[in-house]
Amino acid sequence: MLIRDRLDVLFEDEEFAGLYPSDGRPGLSPGQLALVSVLQFAENLSDRAAADAVRTRIDWKYALGLELDDPGFDYSVLCEFRARLAEDGATDRLLEVMLQHLKEAGLLKPGGRQRTDATHVLAAVRFLSRLELVGESLRAALKELAEADPDWLRPLIEPEWGKPYGLRIKIGKLPGGKAAVTERAEQTGRDGQKILTAAWAASAPPHLPLLPQVEILRQAWVHHYFSDARGRLRWRDGHALPPAHLRFDSPYDTDTHY
Repeated sequence: MLIRDRLDVLFEDEEFAGLYPSDGRPGLSPGQLALVSVLQFAENLSDRAAADAVRTRIDWKYALGLELDDPGFDYSVLCEFRARLAEDGATDRLLEVMLQHLKEAGLLKPGGRQRTDATHVLAAVRFLSRLELVGESLRAALKELAEADPDWLRPLIEPEWGKPYGLRIKIGKLPGGKAAVTERAEQTGRDGQKILTAAWAASAPPHLPLLPQVEILRQAWVHHYFSDARGRLRWRDGHALPPAHLRFDSPYDTDTHY
């Protein structure tokens, strides 16, 4: 609200004119969407909660310069806006514009020497549970194999794989507790083992085991699974995992450790 009092508008639409959608739909103000994104981050809100705040909260309406009866917009707009922001390379510009305007309004002073006890950030990746990690590792490997050799992969795909591995893996709390987690994990393990066994078979094209995501899949299975006395794949207990500095927490950046 203080920013609104001093600046009236924090982000001018002209500064983000390239972020208007190009498919003919009515364009929402990119300046307003940029400010909504900042407020959403500041309050750690989901897209749906941020859209609700635009529709219901007086302080947000004031900051955005909206009428009290403004109906807002569908929450999916925020995800689409972030995608355009990333594609256009405008993420740094968003921060630069905001800092420049806040300095001009006297709301931000040049910084001197500062101390921090914050952890050094090595990567910006989504936090994954172990169950999500193995599922996402398999999904990434399947995607890479589908691009590298679809004819080889096609006979291996089970009809029911589309649901668990077709979209980004996001698993909430499973009903059934630890037993349900183990069952889901070991099913994922068997699916991944099928791919790994086929990729390392003598009849497989020699370039497949060398694909980056296939090697990451192999490492993830070494970290999180073991074979019992009968040769069956089992889900490792959390206390039987390799040390954290030897594991990775994202199949898309193996230098990222908890």
